[in-house]
Amino acid sequence: MRVRLYVNHQTRELEIPDGLSLLSALRDDLGLTGTRYGCGHGACGACTVLIDGKPVPACTVRAADMEGKPIVTIEGLAEYGELHPVQRAIVEEDALQCGYCTSGIIMAAVALLAEHPRPTDEEIREALAPHLCRCGVHGRVLRAVKRASQ
Repeated sequence: MRVRLYVNHQTRELEIPDGLSLLSALRDDLGLTGTRYGCGHGACGACTVLIDGKPVPACTVRAADMEGKPIVTIEGLAEYGELHPVQRAIVEEDALQCGYCTSGIIMAAVALLAEHPRPTDEEIREALAPHLCRCGVHGRVLRAVKRASQ
């Protein structure tokens, strides 16, 4: 089936099998590998993208159902060669180790700050709760999101 996706401010036409997940379309068909495969059922947050500005696990939605909806991946955050403030704060706080979960965490934080520019610590924890990081940098991630909100 032919599908037209609006990803990172560009319209992309793809020929995909019916039922293909957005995650697979992004990674395999568009080469946007910053969106990671983790659990395959939306429990870990590694594949989080923004759809209409809301964080959504890309493994849980069909690509064909996303026609006409603006999708932003980690690759679409930087503008004019400048990292998004959340990306910059993650680097400044050294809030990553293996980096596998980082793109999903960043996408959730970007959505949070768009809705709540000055979030409370509890709002930050709640927004990031669905994301699993096994490297133990959660405290640094929380500081980075707080820094990005300043």
